[in-house]
Amino acid sequence: MIKRIVEISTDGCGVNLRDNQLRVEKSGELLGTVPCEDIGALVLNPSVTISGHALAEINKQGGVVVVCGSNRMPEGILFPTEGNAVHAERLRFQVEASQPQRKRAWQQVVRCKIRRQARLLESGSYEQERLQALSEQVRSGDPENLEAQAARIYWQKIFPLPEFRRRRDGDPPNGLLNYGYAILRACMARSLCAAGLHPAFGINHSNKYNAFALADDLMEAYRPDVDACVRNLVAAGTMEVDKSTKPSLLGVLLETVVIGGEESPLQVAMQKSANSLLAVFMGETEDVAMPE
Repeated sequence: MIKRIVEISTDGCGVNLRDNQLRVEKSGELLGTVPCEDIGALVLNPSVTISGHALAEINKQGGVVVVCGSNRMPEGILFPTEGNAVHAERLRFQVEASQPQRKRAWQQVVRCKIRRQARLLESGSYEQERLQALSEQVRSGDPENLEAQAARIYWQKIFPLPEFRRRRDGDPPNGLLNYGYAILRACMARSLCAAGLHPAFGINHSNKYNAFALADDLMEAYRPDVDACVRNLVAAGTMEVDKSTKPSLLGVLLETVVIGGEESPLQVAMQKSANSLLAVFMGETEDVAMPE
């Protein structure tokens, strides 16, 4: 089932739960309802209030809640702690996964990311051919850090902005990228929990303060989908996160990608990637399913 991505951005709204329906109200007027079981991600802006009962039910149904700060950028994620009936057993496979398994999985993620970045560059250009070559050279664990080498080439060409530098706190359109990546991160965390994995134990990212290391690892292959969306927004003359750009960025999760030889919405593809990583940890396969 394809889950819905719901954003509540109207100032002064209150959100509560009745009969498993999320109810959005303002000044006593009902603005809308949505079944909690349909929600894959709920995005809340800072002026919105929500009951703890509603938050708990969304998590119970497998949804994640993204909380935005005063700058309307995501600041935190609330995700289910028990996403699968055999959660403890699958966590054991994850924790006990061997270093070669982790390194091989990271190699596949990096190869996919660079290959997909290359597709966004000018066809037949030196930069595209260089990235395609780098993607084939990535070794287990990416010891030469070809991901970073590819990034230096990629970010110089992806946007027609001579002064652009990719930095989290950089000039526009960095804000658009940050917002899109935060949505990817939330949905990847949800997919991992649904597979019975914990998003804190990464295959490459390992910062002890990062509660979403594994989500950050797997989402790398999906970042180019956000990049493509932001490039289209920039081409249309839009550089900032606002009410007109958020629907496009949220809509990335519904875009179709090819994974495992089949077309799937991006959020479904993320679930396939998470499930296949579990299969790698369990020794059932050596390959993580990645978008083609």
